[in-house]
Amino acid sequence: MPDDEHRIDERLIRKINAYLEKNRDPSTPVTNLLDPEELRSRLDLTLPEGGCSLDDLYRVIDEYLEHAVRTGHPQYFNQLWSGFTLPGFLGEVITGLTNTSMYTYEVAPVATLMEMELVQRMGRLAGFEDPEGLFLTGGSNGNLQAMMIARNRALPEVKHAGFTRDARLAAFVSEEAHYSFEKAANILGLGMERVIKVGTDEAGRMLPEDLEQKIEDSRAAGLRPFFVGATAGTTVKGAFDPCERIVPLARRHGLWFHVDGSLGGTALLSPRHRHLLDGLEQADSFVWNAHKLMGLPLICSVFLVREKGRLLASNSVDGADYIFHDDGHGASDLGPLSLQCGRRPDALKLWLSWKYYGDTGYAERVDRFFDLAAYAEEIVRDTEELELMAPRSSVTVCFRYRTPGIEDLNAFNLRLRRELARSGRSLVNYGFLGEDMAIRLVIANHELTREDVELFFRNVLSAAESLLNPS
Repeated sequence: MPDDEHRIDERLIRKINAYLEKNRDPSTPVTNLLDPEELRSRLDLTLPEGGCSLDDLYRVIDEYLEHAVRTGHPQYFNQLWSGFTLPGFLGEVITGLTNTSMYTYEVAPVATLMEMELVQRMGRLAGFEDPEGLFLTGGSNGNLQAMMIARNRALPEVKHAGFTRDARLAAFVSEEAHYSFEKAANILGLGMERVIKVGTDEAGRMLPEDLEQKIEDSRAAGLRPFFVGATAGTTVKGAFDPCERIVPLARRHGLWFHVDGSLGGTALLSPRHRHLLDGLEQADSFVWNAHKLMGLPLICSVFLVREKGRLLASNSVDGADYIFHDDGHGASDLGPLSLQCGRRPDALKLWLSWKYYGDTGYAERVDRFFDLAAYAEEIVRDTEELELMAPRSSVTVCFRYRTPGIEDLNAFNLRLRRELARSGRSLVNYGFLGEDMAIRLVIANHELTREDVELFFRNVLSAAESLLNPS
């Protein structure tokens, strides 16, 4: 083993700082986007039999950073997460340095206590008096976990005996809900066709009256309704389903009521915006991705259950005495609550960040996101060539470029989005609202300013002009 393997080279510290400094330079491209084959031709991806030197590794790191998308750049608007925070980064470093796992208190004592504290804190913010919870590998797995608990509540025998042919369960989510609900139905043996889509209003919010109709229709068709999943912050429009109006329907029909707050859960930290989640306190379960609007490095996601014992009842199995011992610490072992065995201590980076920014710092961040999104919406409304495609609900703004003479707006806006990415000036994603393509601007970087938003729209107009009038 080389002697230099056990110390951090100062060159690495310099590389990290140089990368961060370039992120803050507006002239730095957000991405150096190449086609896969061209990028492959520029990289040496071979794995040598005899290994390589640390100098060789640093050259590889330089290449990686050169071609990595700069998600901390102020012109990165592509996903529902962006930015860089030092406490979160430090948490990732210490996590890798200590290299532990979250199945037992014995092997992760401090991280276990941090996770337990954060579950209680986040659960109380959600309105759960005595919550049960766990850090998971993302909102998709949180939705899967919620549907699994609901399935086991509806059909307790399924955990041990499996499905019978007459188990015709039906779940309900909005047309704007995340695709992970259908994946969960596939994994759990329900079948994707049993995830019934409920209509939404213009802003993308679930229509309770359509939910009630769909429930009644499913019963008439011989199905057994068991689950409804609301969304707090939809993927494209950023809409918040009206939980207060969904709760009575869920209770009346005996459905498990889950809220996917992967994006919008962080609104709970803002006194100005937490009303968007009114009714959450009556939900049965809730998932909240701190790696989104709380700015943590991926992955940092928390799943919460209002009634303690549900996680353990659904996930525990026999035959694990080789790892879970009766040594006096068993009550603090989180492994039996989890579908995973090995699990990273993601609580560390969230705990460090919350300690550093505090409640006030996070409230200010959430308010700034909403204010900047409102400013972006104002720019769209005031710019003749831009069209707002849906009412803004939170931190996403859906718009498109249009002027007379453009025959296919979808094709043009797709070219426009690609031109922005190709140039490296801005990276932004898109989605479809019905048959119409919309560019989806996401405000999620806590370092963003009004000037960054203005620059983005100048880049949009400039790229559109170059497409319309190529030199």
